[in-house]
Amino acid sequence: MPALFMTTTSTPERKRLSGSLIAVLVLLGISVFINYIDRGNLSIAAPLLKAELKITPAQLGLLLSAFFWTYACLQPIYGWLVDRFSVYWMLAAGYCLWSLATAVTGFVHVFAVLFVFRLIVGMGEAVSFPAYSKIIALNYPEEHRGLANAVVAAGLSIGPGFGMLLGGTLMARFGWRPFFIVLGFASLVWLPAWIKWMPRTNVVPPANSTSAPSLWEFLSLRSAWGTCIGVFCGNYLNYFMLTWLPYYLVREQHFSMPTMAKIGGAGYLLSAACATISGSLSDRWIQSGATPTRVRKTFSGVGIAMAGIFLGLCSIAPLHQLCVALLWLGMGCFGVSSSNVWAISQTLAGPQAAGRWVGFQNCIANIAGVVVPVITGFVLARTGHFYWAFAIVTAVALTGSMAWFFIVGRVEQVAWGKYRPPLLAKAAAE
Repeated sequence: MPALFMTTTSTPERKRLSGSLIAVLVLLGISVFINYIDRGNLSIAAPLLKAELKITPAQLGLLLSAFFWTYACLQPIYGWLVDRFSVYWMLAAGYCLWSLATAVTGFVHVFAVLFVFRLIVGMGEAVSFPAYSKIIALNYPEEHRGLANAVVAAGLSIGPGFGMLLGGTLMARFGWRPFFIVLGFASLVWLPAWIKWMPRTNVVPPANSTSAPSLWEFLSLRSAWGTCIGVFCGNYLNYFMLTWLPYYLVREQHFSMPTMAKIGGAGYLLSAACATISGSLSDRWIQSGATPTRVRKTFSGVGIAMAGIFLGLCSIAPLHQLCVALLWLGMGCFGVSSSNVWAISQTLAGPQAAGRWVGFQNCIANIAGVVVPVITGFVLARTGHFYWAFAIVTAVALTGSMAWFFIVGRVEQVAWGKYRPPLLAKAAAE
């Protein structure tokens, strides 16, 4: 019987999380909430910023993609670093850098300088997801990882939702600069709380440790490439909504800025609720005896496929109300998928390799953040509307679903010390 449908017969005893681990989880959720406000606030400000700085659509697309240049490129480096040094202090340093860069952005009046500070925001935020996965893999057992990752996924959705709902309203009333300045400096309040509550376990491996995989060992795994493709496709949807949704609602659907903020914000809040519920349900399903393979793949693969289908239908809906309903359904299904995708990588990698696995995976996956603004801008320039842009989103989503089901293998930790890539195994046999 295929691994996807295998179940276990024994039901392990479920242990409750300690108060300190709950506090850590809350702080991680807050950090990713702020993370996604900071990376998405420029797209919300795009209509105002474009008029103020008198930049072209091509420059706007370049500016929207700037964050992802450094964010994607630095992922493997941060992945290696969080496996070798204290992941807790590295997350704190990155958080401080991206918060300060966000605040300073509010003072910038030149396109080139603004572009540089978006690169710096990307540099700081690049540590986040390798660090989140490392921390969860180290401190949270399999039966709690659905909820732990759902909290991160909820912050991923609530951040843009808050940014669109409140940020869009505040920017329309006070301008975009005060929002950036206040948000950046106020975010620093998180740091003292993190320093107080972060785990104190020593996570630096000994100098002679051989338990972590080599790059070749990682690249030879089919499941590694499957997670890269799956997360890339999910990111394509996420970054399409993050960078172009405000523009789509205002310019093509002709909603006002306050109405756009309410629609987008409600959609992201729905996504966060679906992520939290799905993460909890997935943990309960595993606790009842189902395998992580069956559970994690079902939520990840079905969720991303349905998200792509609903978003594709959104572009051809004849009524504004139907368009909004389909948009919300798509965002809700994205939350269902996002609650489990990181748990797959964390389980496959294990605590000793979670940072570098997610770092390399995110390097590939966040290329989506570079190509989405460019591809969507090109399609808009050629066609004048969003129909084909949404069609591409649907095709990418279905590709991601197939990757989770058919390329990723069984969701169980790789035995790194025992695993041999096919070419090395052949050479040893000869």
